[in-house]
Amino acid sequence: MESILSLQPMIASFLPLLAIPGILTARTSNLREAWTFAAALTLVTAVICMAPAVLAGTTYTWVALNVLPGLPIAFRADPLGLLFALVASTLWVVTTIYSIGYMRSLNEHAQTRFYGFFAVAIFCAVGVAFSANLLTLYLFYELLSFSTYPLVTHHQDEESRKAGRKYVAFIVGTSIGLVLPAMVILNQIAGTLDFTSGGIDLSGANPWLVSVLFGVIIFGFAKSAIMPMHAWLPAAMVAPTPVSSLLHAVAVVKVGVFSVLRVVTGIFGAQTMHQYGLDHFLTTVAAVTLLVASLIALSQDGLKRRLAFSTIGQLSYIVLGAGLLNAAGVTGGMVHIAMHAFGKITLFFCAGAIFVATGEKYISRMKGIGRRMPWTMGAFFVGSLSIIGIPPTGGFISKWFLLNGCLDSGQLILAVVLLGSSLLNAAYFLPIVYRAWFCPPDEAQFQGPVKEAPLGCVLPPLITAGISVLLFFHPGPFLTLARMAFP
Repeated sequence: MESILSLQPMIASFLPLLAIPGILTARTSNLREAWTFAAALTLVTAVICMAPAVLAGTTYTWVALNVLPGLPIAFRADPLGLLFALVASTLWVVTTIYSIGYMRSLNEHAQTRFYGFFAVAIFCAVGVAFSANLLTLYLFYELLSFSTYPLVTHHQDEESRKAGRKYVAFIVGTSIGLVLPAMVILNQIAGTLDFTSGGIDLSGANPWLVSVLFGVIIFGFAKSAIMPMHAWLPAAMVAPTPVSSLLHAVAVVKVGVFSVLRVVTGIFGAQTMHQYGLDHFLTTVAAVTLLVASLIALSQDGLKRRLAFSTIGQLSYIVLGAGLLNAAGVTGGMVHIAMHAFGKITLFFCAGAIFVATGEKYISRMKGIGRRMPWTMGAFFVGSLSIIGIPPTGGFISKWFLLNGCLDSGQLILAVVLLGSSLLNAAYFLPIVYRAWFCPPDEAQFQGPVKEAPLGCVLPPLITAGISVLLFFHPGPFLTLARMAFP
């Protein structure tokens, strides 16, 4: 793979910040939102412009600043980074449309602050995507934690402040208390934190120390919501739905699992993972998380809480793929970043549209809502199919590769866990769809003529649901990038 010096990944990372002055000084809501939309379109264009070269085997690199000898703040656009950047930048455009419809319909307060910190969060997510080493990734990871705190506590009531405290305690406490010291020790051992094909050289280190460092970093990146580091995610559902969409699809949790993928493939590497049994540790943690989270999701009546526990389980599919350490498994995990993003953001968009149109948050009170909101619930059905992994949706593609990865590694138990968890996905989503469309008329809690949410809340889930179907038939370039990232 050819590597050339280029400012493009660094420029792309900083593009979202260009919207901040316009957002803060805009005299009208239309102008403020126009700045946001323009920045989102500019970012996705910049990322797409790098795609042909990266798909052709070129890696863009740039060293911005040498902090310490051998520890620069550096940027790199490679296949895995570009895959994540494509997801984040594309969904920022759609989420901006949705945010306009949602925030205006509910007349939410502090919308200028909301759009400003949202842009900062996207800046951090793209910065993580294009980080060339663990230090750079860590800096953007931490900045993302602080920039999303005002979004989680947007309502500024006691419930949101309590959720914000838990959010910061988990994701900042673990990254500073666990990841930071582990990074220092790794740098002392190997003399570098650069993401390297096959991992950095840890051959001279004590095997127990390497194992401990791996576990500390995996749990320290708590944005991946691996149990028991998951409690912040359901608590953060008090935020407005566009923020929930950011947390679950566009940035935060995807930054967590992306960081895990980078650590597995670029820091420890397959050889070290196999040598110390770290692959089995990672797949076990992932398997337990995806099963337990799916079982908990079954008992949740709040729609956003059910979606939150679903996300915890779905993230562990990506971690599971990383732990399999074979071509099919890692490819499936990487592709699931995109497939889950489009499917889950569809479901959160629908949950917000339901709340805007009806004020309803609880599944038990949504009987017959399909007749009232057919477009919204149609999109919800498609998003559910993608999360379950049923054709013709993109979720089937990623789960197909993950299942083959389990079989290729001879781990039949993991294959059974994967299939069982998909059945649990169906068990907590399909009854919602069934009651929405097929409950007896005398039991329907929503009757009367069709009354959807405003177009700004309905159009985005239709777009993302359509993309979920499109990705089944045309999974590239995501599939191509994933295969290139772990040949």
